Amino acid sequence: MLIRDVATLTVDSFAEDVRNGLGQPGQKELPSKYLYDDIGSALFEAITHLPEYGLTTAEERILREHSDDIADHLTAHGMVVELGSGSGRKTRQILEALAQHKSMTYCPIEMSSSALVSCERALDDLAHVSILGFETEYLDGLSKAVARREPGDAVVVLFLGSSIGNFDRGPAEEFLRKIRQAIEPGDMLLLGTDLEKPLTQLIPAYDDSLGVTAAFNRNLLARMNRELGGNFDLSKFEHVAFYNARERRIEMHLRSIEAQTVTIDDANFTLRCDETIWTESCHKYKRNEPEEMGRRTGFECVAQWMDREWLFAESLLIAA
Repeated sequence: MLIRDVATLTVDSFAEDVRNGLGQPGQKELPSKYLYDDIGSALFEAITHLPEYGLTTAEERILREHSDDIADHLTAHGMVVELGSGSGRKTRQILEALAQHKSMTYCPIEMSSSALVSCERALDDLAHVSILGFETEYLDGLSKAVARREPGDAVVVLFLGSSIGNFDRGPAEEFLRKIRQAIEPGDMLLLGTDLEKPLTQLIPAYDDSLGVTAAFNRNLLARMNRELGGNFDLSKFEHVAFYNARERRIEMHLRSIEAQTVTIDDANFTLRCDETIWTESCHKYKRNEPEEMGRRTGFECVAQWMDREWLFAESLLIAA
């Protein structure tokens, strides 16, 4: 069963964030969550299958090889809440392992309707797993999901794919703190983090040879045209991805290849030649950082699994 919980103010919020992000002095930027509409989510799913993007494959290896070990830590947990489920393909290993112990409720939380439908279709054959999905923002969906827990059931929150890396480091910890505030002592968080690695691996992962990531990034412009009445000419923007060594993050930008003025509804925004719109950050971590972040935000790390082919860590944190 899917619960659809889309607020009518989503487009209004999108428009306000665009006006603020493009109208601010200095670096123009837009929240990365707006990359993931139905088209963006489909493009991102394609990215996860690219040979250059080793992150998803690494996480799948961890979850496949250690699913029983992970499940052994979660035998009291009858509800799984996933923030940003995507197609749900990575989650199958965990759900299958957990459902051997007891019946489960799985709550995928997504802002993309099509991703949520794909997730349900991909997982609805699992025995002893009922699906209760929420099409809404992460924290709003988390609050609504945990309110439906059965008495005596603990909750495990999944935040996979190194999605925490889309936040700056301070806001990332604040987000973890809000997750902790939404759950109870003894509940758990399984947190995926992409680790620091050579640039020869990193850069192609965000600027692939087929141009799928470029299409994913430019789709944000197309989304503003579709939903906000924008007049962006996508051919006048190029996808740029580079590593910011000081901040330890990949940054994705859309660079204007000429001076231009774009219009969204009745608002005009001017871009100089080579000026960029910053669309996403992907922070990279040291292996011990998830444990340290967890401790500062009300969790304790009880286990960690690591993929060494593509340096990636899965950390299991318990709410203290």
